[in-house]
Amino acid sequence: MKKIGLILIAVLLLLGAAYGVFTWLEENTSITIQVVDAAPDRLVGKSFRGIPQDKKLEETFQSLETFRSLHPGTYLHTIYYQEPAGKLDTLEVFVGINLPYATQGMETKSFDESRYLRAIIQGNKWVMPNPEQIKEKIRSFASQEGFTLSEVFVEKIISESEVQVIAPVK
Repeated sequence: MKKIGLILIAVLLLLGAAYGVFTWLEENTSITIQVVDAAPDRLVGKSFRGIPQDKKLEETFQSLETFRSLHPGTYLHTIYYQEPAGKLDTLEVFVGINLPYATQGMETKSFDESRYLRAIIQGNKWVMPNPEQIKEKIRSFASQEGFTLSEVFVEKIISESEVQVIAPVK
């Protein structure tokens, strides 16, 4: 009985320590929103529509990551047009990189807007805020500043610890 009590105390201590570490990491996640007076970058990439477990989704990301490695100074971007509620729901996403010119076999996404909001999220990848939280912060900022958003949100992956969300302003 004594052994079970000691194990239980050890488990509770470990859970408390893990909670403390995650709380500390979460507190060190910063979100900054800026107004940028320029058109968002033109993107070149591929679209995917299907379920999240489809192997073609992974292939799409891998092919764009390989393509990106051939173009130094570019970043992977995603635009989620339809996010699934479950693993068998439909996902619709565009995956691309910022390139000023089109390439064969790739789609292009360009933006007519001449201004955008940029949310810069820096923190540990394990405690990054979810996309809906970021979108809500951007919408709130836009409302306070009197901006109307196009409702397109482009995720720009800078590194494992930094993601930018670009929201074109109408």
